Amino acid sequence: MIRQVRFDKKKRVVDELARRIESGQMGSGELLPGENLLAQEFNVSRGTLREALSELKRRNYIATQTGVGSIVTYDGISLDQRAGWAQALADTGARVSTEILRLVAVQRPDLAGRFGTAEFIALDRRRTAGDGSVVSLERVLIPACDGLENLPRDGLIEDSLTVTLAAHGYVGDRGDQWIGAEPLSNDDAALMLRQPGSVFLKATRTTFDRRERFMEHVESLLDPVHFRLHLAFGSST
Repeated sequence: MIRQVRFDKKKRVVDELARRIESGQMGSGELLPGENLLAQEFNVSRGTLREALSELKRRNYIATQTGVGSIVTYDGISLDQRAGWAQALADTGARVSTEILRLVAVQRPDLAGRFGTAEFIALDRRRTAGDGSVVSLERVLIPACDGLENLPRDGLIEDSLTVTLAAHGYVGDRGDQWIGAEPLSNDDAALMLRQPGSVFLKATRTTFDRRERFMEHVESLLDPVHFRLHLAFGSST
């Protein structure tokens, strides 16, 4: 009997979320609410909810993203990198401005085996806090195809790389991110107005889209005064 009740609850969650997706109430690419919120809404345990989400994934209603929890924080506030750094920082209320240093086509034959292309668009950006200090330096490579090859001429849509990629059919689905620390080189120190050898966090992220296409490779140098690495684990009560 208990097993049947749990099955009924799972079916209720699956049917309702599937209905919302099919009706357009939840659009393609839209993020589901967190597990806690969904479990409360449907009055089910997190175990039942996860079974329902697994069933939706099996039916190709949803796709999961690995490693999108609270990974990086800015002044103690978690950054949701799925919306892009600019939007994530804006959402914290931080007064951070972004300057494009470079937006050009480049050839990288050394990366052809890894990303399936040697033709890229390179985007370098520097972010500055309200006090004038440079808080991050970001170098991005995206594939020079599907209209993205025109970015050096056309620029970013709404000054957002995430919006621009989505407009060209690229929506992130999976990838990986590594975070470490390293001293600034002479060139990077000059760009960041810091002393060479100053230790910064270095985040390296590679993302692929829903069609398994390479989407972007990002290397970011982050000021450890503002940025922190945060990992949540265990079950919440």
